[in-house]
Amino acid sequence: MYIIIIGCGKVGYQLTLALLSAGHEVVAIEKNPRRYATVVEEHGSVAVSGDGTEPAVLEEAGVRRADVLIAVTGNDEDNLVSSQVAKYLFKVPRTIALANNPENDDLLHKLGVDVVVSSTEIILAHVEEELPEHALVHMLPLPGSHRELVGVHVPMDAAVVGKPLDEVALPSDTLISLLVGTDGEPRLPTNGAVFQADDEVIVLTTHKAEQHLMDVLTRVE
Repeated sequence: MYIIIIGCGKVGYQLTLALLSAGHEVVAIEKNPRRYATVVEEHGSVAVSGDGTEPAVLEEAGVRRADVLIAVTGNDEDNLVSSQVAKYLFKVPRTIALANNPENDDLLHKLGVDVVVSSTEIILAHVEEELPEHALVHMLPLPGSHRELVGVHVPMDAAVVGKPLDEVALPSDTLISLLVGTDGEPRLPTNGAVFQADDEVIVLTTHKAEQHLMDVLTRVE
C-alpha cells in the first residue's frame, strides 16, 4: 500500500516509522525545514519538503498513485484541505485526518474526510496506557482493511521477556511492526530481536485476535 502522510511532528513521525515497519511504501510531507531534515537524515528519501495543502507538493509526493492520505498536522484546516485536495482533485481512495479540536470531528466528516481521528482519543489512549488494567491500546485503524495498529505493554514478569520474537507464537493475521524500549528508542522486529521488560510493542492485528495477542505478550508464568 502506498501511503502519504501530511505532517511529520510526533504523531506523523511515529506513524511513518510504524507503517514503514509494516511493509508499506510511505512518503511524509513536512513544511518545517528542521523536521524535514531530521527525517531525511535518519531515514533517507521518505520525506518531501513543502506544504501538503498544495497540489504541486502532493504531485511531487506521488499522490496520483496513493492508496491512502493521512493528514496529522497540528492545524485542522490544513488537515481538511489536504484531504479534500487528495480526494477530489487526485481521486485518492481513502483519506484520514486528525482533528486537534474535537469540535471539528463532525465537520471534517461532513466535508468528505473518510476517517477522522480525534486528538482527544489519542490522549485517552495515553491515559489508558498508564492504567494497569489497560494493557492494550488502540492506535489507528487501517483504511480498507479489518486490521488496526495497537500497542501492547509487556510487563516486567511476562513469560515472553528475553525470548526471540520468532520463538513466540502470535495469533494469525498479526504482525509486529515496532518495539519501543523504556528509553523511548524504537527497534525494528529483525531476526534476533528479543522482547524486553516494559517494551511497548506496536502490532498490526485484527479485533478478533486482540485477546489472544494480549494473552501471549502479557501472560506471567
